Amino acid sequence: MNSKFSKYYNLLSNCTLCPRNCHVDRLSGQKGYCRESAEPAVARAALHMWEEPCISGTKGSGTVFFSGCSLRCVYCQNHNISEELSGKIITAERLAEIFMELQEKKANNINLVTPGHYIPQIIEAVSISRNKGLNIPIVYNTGGYEKAETLKMLNGIVDIYLPDLKYMNENIAKKYSNCSDYFSYASAAIAEMTAQTGKFEFNADGIMTKGVIVRHMMLPGFLDDSKNIIKYLHDTFGNKIYISIMNQYTPLEHVAKYPEINRRVSQDEYDRLIDYALNIGVENGFIQEGETQSESFIPEFNGEGV
Repeated sequence: MNSKFSKYYNLLSNCTLCPRNCHVDRLSGQKGYCRESAEPAVARAALHMWEEPCISGTKGSGTVFFSGCSLRCVYCQNHNISEELSGKIITAERLAEIFMELQEKKANNINLVTPGHYIPQIIEAVSISRNKGLNIPIVYNTGGYEKAETLKMLNGIVDIYLPDLKYMNENIAKKYSNCSDYFSYASAAIAEMTAQTGKFEFNADGIMTKGVIVRHMMLPGFLDDSKNIIKYLHDTFGNKIYISIMNQYTPLEHVAKYPEINRRVSQDEYDRLIDYALNIGVENGFIQEGETQSESFIPEFNGEGV
């Protein structure tokens, strides 16, 4: 660790990076809710074709999947890395090398998936790689359960924010992600992200280089909460953001104990949500068509590229 980054790493000695506020000493190997210590753990680093069109394009998004998570939703589509913690421990220097390798593969961007518990290491890795010629955008791809004050450290580091807004109803948030305060943190986080990026920008190929895309993955049976989320985003941020309305929820084996969500989103549910979004005036958005509810959208976490 370069001494210029010590102020960021020192935060790990009494970690309150995320809203869980665990106060554990990760520098000494202690682990909090995310179940990760100070060394980054990465499960996969490769070109990914299944993000929004302005993120993946035709060349792919240089996606880095981190292990561990401060949310650990019961239905997590990346269960192997959020719960089972598959991944390889690496250094910030190696992370910087991975960024450069992805750029050499012509990635449109560096897409950091579930990165919130590794912000100090990411700041160092981005700084190292930019000094070595990294010139593609950094995408911060998060479940949304973030502290706005923590995100302030990423101002000038991150170009594109790709957060979820999963729930507005605190009872649903509590049941499936063990955080009744999800909406209060996620909404403040999105406001900070939008303030940092300002007006979105695209390059000549239609690839986003700056901006915020808020994702909402619809859960089966919760159409009303989904409508409330879309209305909140539209009323609050208008055309300052893109809204990505997703129907790709896939009930994996571990969801069986929650029978009410142990099914896919019906076409009728999804159509009703899209119609609602259009009726209230949402213009900047993405929808999913065709067969998206498939485990093929869940990559193999086999250590590729790490």
